[in-house]
Amino acid sequence: MREKVILMEKTVYLDNAATTRVDERVLEVMRPFFTQRYGNASSLHSLGLEAKQALEESRETIAKTLKAQPEEIVFTAGGSEADNLAVIGGALASRAPKKNRIIVSSIEHPAVYNAAEFLKRSGFDVIFLPVDSKAFVKMDELEKALTSETILVSVMHANNEVGTIEPISEIAALCKERGVLFHTDAVQSFTKAPLDLTKLPADLISFSAHKIHGPKGVGALFVRSSMRVQPLIYGGPHEHRLRAGTENVAGIVGFAEAARLAVGEAPNSTTKMRELRDALIKHVLEIDGAHLNGAAPESGARLCNNAHFRFDKIEGEALILRLDALGVCGSTGSACSSASLKPSRVLLSMGLSHVQAHGSLRLTLSRFNTREEIDFAGNCVEKVVKELREFSAIR
Repeated sequence: MREKVILMEKTVYLDNAATTRVDERVLEVMRPFFTQRYGNASSLHSLGLEAKQALEESRETIAKTLKAQPEEIVFTAGGSEADNLAVIGGALASRAPKKNRIIVSSIEHPAVYNAAEFLKRSGFDVIFLPVDSKAFVKMDELEKALTSETILVSVMHANNEVGTIEPISEIAALCKERGVLFHTDAVQSFTKAPLDLTKLPADLISFSAHKIHGPKGVGALFVRSSMRVQPLIYGGPHEHRLRAGTENVAGIVGFAEAARLAVGEAPNSTTKMRELRDALIKHVLEIDGAHLNGAAPESGARLCNNAHFRFDKIEGEALILRLDALGVCGSTGSACSSASLKPSRVLLSMGLSHVQAHGSLRLTLSRFNTREEIDFAGNCVEKVVKELREFSAIR
């Protein structure tokens, strides 16, 4: 076991599932839209028309990365809004007297899960699908839940906590066969796992800029041209009348550039992240009582940048704080609920006990991480786990 940890001169950031740093190249293309090209895209003067052109060019760029049509891209204020528009807006637009069943997986991001809870309180019949110990949706349970009353199914492409990639092509095909709308939250997987809409019969797909080295506060929803969605925000005729409000042109331009760069560099960056992920997993699993949560790396069904562990006789919150003191940023799970002391709903759904779920650590990489950082982080985890076990009240 490695005992010595030499402090790094900079922070090692391994919480990229929560957010990513903005790529300098993205920041540069955004800058003029704050100080020079700052017009409202709905205005008819030259500055407004310039903003409108940048908006539509960005829409085309995002659509091209997905092999979709530009008119199928609706810009939002982030992934959570895109999820709500898809789940709530899709359900409200399709509801009928004998069709009101919604099916979502039990491990969805809170933006989908809580939207489904809202629909349940509003009178919809909501089914939460169980998952297995690796976080894969149980397909037999999905088939049983699909009835003539079902109008929408939402299963995320890849889980934001444990990184398991769901078989969404199979799920989407089943929904299409049954005449049911299918939504997938691709916030974590976009540019990290293949997503080709000429092959995937999904009706609604959510995205977010700040997970791919773009700015916070901007996202998008793919809405297949044949789909009906009820708006959640009312006002002007923006975004094909599906999302009122002056568009965040600077953010959208940054989103498009981040997507263009990520897709163009994906062959190299995903390979790099996968190699670093595997090195980190190998190192951490050498620690006694360390376990990997989610799909096995060799299965090909795990995000290239996700390493999610649990440790016997360790509390995750203490682990995070001690790692931070050494200069390593990680998390215990979803950034939207990491401040809560409640055990992860995702881990409990996978069959882990409350004690096991509390001993979790999520380390997520980006294309900017280095092997030196990964080795340092692995050594820090080893050191902190050993120290915490000496004082742990868990036996």
